[in-house]
Amino acid sequence: MSMTGDSADIKRLMDEAPMSRAQLAAIVLCVLLNALDGFDVLAISFASPGIAAEWGVDRAALGIILSMELIGMAVGSVLLGSLADRIGRRPTILFCLIVMTAGMLAATQASSIQSLSAIRLFTGLGIGGMLACTNAMVAELANARARSLAVSIMAAGYPVGAILGGSIASMLLVGGDWRDVFLFGAIATGIFLPLTFLLLPESIGFLLQRRPARALDRVNQLLTRFGHQPATTLPPPDESAPRPAMRTLFEQGLARTTLLLTAAYFAHIMTFYFILKWVPKIVVDMGYAASAAGGVLVWANVGGLAGALLLGLLSWRIRIRTLVIAAMLLSTVMVTVFGQGQSSLAGLALIAAAAGFFTNAGVVGLYAITAQSFPTAVRGAGTGIVIGIGRGGAALGPIIAGFLFSLGFGLSLVAMAMAAGSLIAAAALSALRPNRS
Repeated sequence: MSMTGDSADIKRLMDEAPMSRAQLAAIVLCVLLNALDGFDVLAISFASPGIAAEWGVDRAALGIILSMELIGMAVGSVLLGSLADRIGRRPTILFCLIVMTAGMLAATQASSIQSLSAIRLFTGLGIGGMLACTNAMVAELANARARSLAVSIMAAGYPVGAILGGSIASMLLVGGDWRDVFLFGAIATGIFLPLTFLLLPESIGFLLQRRPARALDRVNQLLTRFGHQPATTLPPPDESAPRPAMRTLFEQGLARTTLLLTAAYFAHIMTFYFILKWVPKIVVDMGYAASAAGGVLVWANVGGLAGALLLGLLSWRIRIRTLVIAAMLLSTVMVTVFGQGQSSLAGLALIAAAAGFFTNAGVVGLYAITAQSFPTAVRGAGTGIVIGIGRGGAALGPIIAGFLFSLGFGLSLVAMAMAAGSLIAAAALSALRPNRS
């Protein structure tokens, strides 16, 4: 048991002490929650060939359907990220799980483009809020040394969910229809509700910042759970901490960081979601079965997982911003190469995996930079703004690609145009002032 005799040292203790099993277990749970996010957001991609075939949806209309939950994610990230700064990370995460479970279940009953679009918009609220909350939660659970690695591993849960869920979805599509994909997602999401209620603690950083009722008792319960001695009093409030209000993010001191990170995320996520959302339809249009298309998307996420993990490991030795800029430049190259087409399914899967490697490494690195760029008081809101407004790029990416396809542009030109997002993001990060990330 380590000591915290001086209550003012609570935050320093959490930054400097080795992480306990309880902290590691909570971080692992956040990784799994993000894996759930990865499957839930891509469920529509796995199901899209079946939806297009059953309802006769053309590419332009399909692009809108593919973007609906991304619009919901944008709104959810902003609103629920800010809510997490006010009521806590834990209750907001539980609320997000309820929304996601209900939305996935409702999708199995959709009977038209309009109803499915509305359901995916609703589901996106929970998915977007979940990502903003888990990003802040992991940053506050981890100690200072492991923070970038922990956030990177948390973000790596996203492609894990897509890989495992995609493999299951491909099997479901062989023997069933696209609604089975959403039913599986609803069951998996529902299972996490009791697990999260039992295993996920509130953030000590949030409790110290907001001082809710019984704050000292709650902090001491967590200190004991994490293997430390309880404190006799709470440290005095940090008078220099920013107000937990969204407008604070656009005031002097944080405005530049907020705008540059949002621009970088917006631009790069357009490239990222072009790959994730259009791979199944592109592969099916080449003459392959829907199950084979799901396999190529899985390989894109295998590459994404490898990129996330490698970036996290390298972050112990190399500045995270340097790594992310390099990943974005290589993302520009590989997405352009993806657009040149391949003569075999194996070749297409390999290039998709390479594109996924660099695009997801860039996304994961942005999460780590974002988590470290905002103070505790506005970490949820700051993350929510960056991800939420940035999700506009996620929503626009598939729509713009669908529009370009409908104008008669070939895959080569469309991929080149969409790859430019990563290049713009690298330029925005280069203008970011150095900080402790």
